[in-house]
Amino acid sequence: MSAVQIHPDTATAPRRVRHGYARAWRDAPGTTLYLMIVALPVALTGLVATITLFLVGVGSIVLVIGLPLIAVALYVARGFAISDRALLRMTGLPTFAEPEWRREPRAATFFARVLQPMRNGHYWSALVHAVLVRPITALIGFAIAAPWVVLSTGGPTYWFWGRFLPESEDESRLIWVPWVYSRLGMDIDVTRDLHLWTSLIYLVVGVIFALTLPLVLRGLAHLQRGTAVAMLGRWASDDLGAQVAELDASRGAALQAEDTALRRLERDIHDGPQQRLVRLQMDLAAIERRAAAGDAEAVARLAAESRVHARSALDELRALAGGMAPPLLQDRGLVPALEALAQTSPVPVTTQIDPTLTDRATPEVARNLYFVVAELLTNVAKHSGATSVALSAVEEQGEVHVTVQDDGRGGARIEDGHGLQGIAQRVQGMRGAMSIASPEGGTTSVALRIPLTEASVRSSVET
Repeated sequence: MSAVQIHPDTATAPRRVRHGYARAWRDAPGTTLYLMIVALPVALTGLVATITLFLVGVGSIVLVIGLPLIAVALYVARGFAISDRALLRMTGLPTFAEPEWRREPRAATFFARVLQPMRNGHYWSALVHAVLVRPITALIGFAIAAPWVVLSTGGPTYWFWGRFLPESEDESRLIWVPWVYSRLGMDIDVTRDLHLWTSLIYLVVGVIFALTLPLVLRGLAHLQRGTAVAMLGRWASDDLGAQVAELDASRGAALQAEDTALRRLERDIHDGPQQRLVRLQMDLAAIERRAAAGDAEAVARLAAESRVHARSALDELRALAGGMAPPLLQDRGLVPALEALAQTSPVPVTTQIDPTLTDRATPEVARNLYFVVAELLTNVAKHSGATSVALSAVEEQGEVHVTVQDDGRGGARIEDGHGLQGIAQRVQGMRGAMSIASPEGGTTSVALRIPLTEASVRSSVET
């Protein structure tokens, strides 16, 4: 199976959070495991590893080894930042976007690559998080979660395990247990059954702590995640830099696609109309010679042949002109143009096209989308051996989703110099995404996702 995906943005959307007391109880086991067993050891290990490497590097800064050791400390801090981001999933809270760890082109020399993290603020933020913030938040989480869990489980079960306490504990209970009941306005002689009255106090306290346990754990988890998002998450500059890089890639892809289209047009003109016009020129020269010789029959025959070649050249030029600027697309819009493509396809096409696309699609998006669909249907007719094609084009949340699926032999893939590569470049030039699923001997499905935003319009106009 061949599956190719081209997308402008690799960042995944965060998982949606479902709030509620029941949800907090559901996430409580994982959060407890994270706060009481995982977080603190990992934080202390990160503290020791990063601070040791960093201080040794600072101490030997005058030597050649100093700066590389600092860089290694930054790399280690990044590793613990990535692990913290992954371990936070145990709490059930949504993950957050990873920062741009490499915000500039890869350095040429080895030494420059080693020192590259020192010019990236995310590495220093991760170092501060590993050395200072993470140990503090982990210690706070453990210090609160541990007694809360102990009281939540030990309070209601005191009636059982309290019987095994040494008798010396009775003296302390004879002091604080009567004090508790007296504060509650209850004059009780606890000496008659000290264990019973003590168990009642522990039961009430345990139930209160048990009922509030998931909320406390959720709050501590939010504390861990909040500090991680602030220091280990993406910054606004990351998104801006990603958009700039995306626009540069889109412009480059659009220019390459246009260059490929112009070369294809040049080849089509050379192989089609130009050859017929050359033949027409030769026939006209022959007609001139035959006319001078008085051979009327030959002149008539050559004139008929010339008329056929002229009509063929005119038809081919019209077809090529239609490929440059389809009149139907200009006059009636995207939806009728796509339906016309389906009707003129050599392979029967069933369509499901959103009628609002004509109004929603900008002229640039409509023109590019028309050519993409035309090329896909042409590829199906030439290479797939299919007997039917399904074409769908719908608008969803400001994007047009197009699917072309045939019942051919499969095996389609993007290769240099082939039609699918030009389609992929054109889609990327529109800041869209393209995916191909084409197993050998199975159906081929090409899915496109192209934004209908002002940003994509400006990008297309500029290119």
